[in-house]
Amino acid sequence: MKKYIIYVVVALAVVAGVVIRLKSNKEKTVDRVYRYDKNQPIPVQVDTLEMELIGNNLFYTGTFEPNKETKISADIQGKINSVLVDAGSVVSKGQPLVLLDNALLKLQLQTVDIQIEGLENDVRRYKILSEADAIQGVQLEKTELGLKSAKVQRATIIEQLSKTTIKAPFAGIVTAKLTEEGAFAAPGVPLIQITDISQLKFTVNVPENELSQFKMNQNYSLQADAYPENSLTGKVTLVGSKANMGNSYPIQFTVKNTADLRIKSGMFGKVNLKNTDTEKHIIIPASAIVGSNINPQVYAIENGKAILKNISIASRVQNKVIIANGLSEGNVLITNGFINLFDGANVSIKN
Repeated sequence: MKKYIIYVVVALAVVAGVVIRLKSNKEKTVDRVYRYDKNQPIPVQVDTLEMELIGNNLFYTGTFEPNKETKISADIQGKINSVLVDAGSVVSKGQPLVLLDNALLKLQLQTVDIQIEGLENDVRRYKILSEADAIQGVQLEKTELGLKSAKVQRATIIEQLSKTTIKAPFAGIVTAKLTEEGAFAAPGVPLIQITDISQLKFTVNVPENELSQFKMNQNYSLQADAYPENSLTGKVTLVGSKANMGNSYPIQFTVKNTADLRIKSGMFGKVNLKNTDTEKHIIIPASAIVGSNINPQVYAIENGKAILKNISIASRVQNKVIIANGLSEGNVLITNGFINLFDGANVSIKN
């Protein structure tokens, strides 16, 4: 009995020790947890709003793409005897690029030629005999049909022979050599890639409220970022009918490259638009908006506090927003420091 009481007392002591230890750890953890003080001023960056012009010129950035680009494969199977071009080669339309082994086809052509020669001789003889009623006319007809069949077979072999020389479908530059001499060609297996950059496609993405600035078949001024000194002209050939994930629409231009083909596929550029709006507006950076597109809002400072304001947007120009209602000249707008910011928060302005 005494031993049982001792065991119980020891167990209770252990439990009590664990509870005390856990309570102590909890108090230490609570002390270490950061408690945000809502009355503490939040440092923010601001901008005092002024009426200003949109700017003399607007621009949209985009990417140059080749007018035409294709990977060429063989129409028939065969061993590759030679590759006549290399990466970087300039080729013209119809220029031979790859030669396939055609020795077997040439032998088949010789065989058919011999058959045709024999059938033509038979036809001549049978015509003479048929006119003299020495043979039945059906024999002449069968020979003539055999001759026609042999000529079709010959045309088929000649067509196959022509396909052993793989030619460029259009003028351009070899941008990838995907095979070597001795390899095996087959339909659907790419051998050469050709890119035509004599003309380029230039694509920009435009918000829906700015689509009206672009008209089909009209010319616009473009330039490549790498060569800003070269002025290019682009003709609108596509106005997108379906928005992308960013709720903007593609506008595509056809652009003639420079004589030395300086503009390469994949380069960045911009299309420039002249702005005819001479009125001043309240313009803020798009990054200052904290609300949604349906209910846009911004933070302004009033009496040292951040005040959440509803605004109406007239239009967007690149990374800026033109305000229709909700803000006026002289308002102090918060442009940075939105972490922990809330309506009515105390703020301090940082440089």
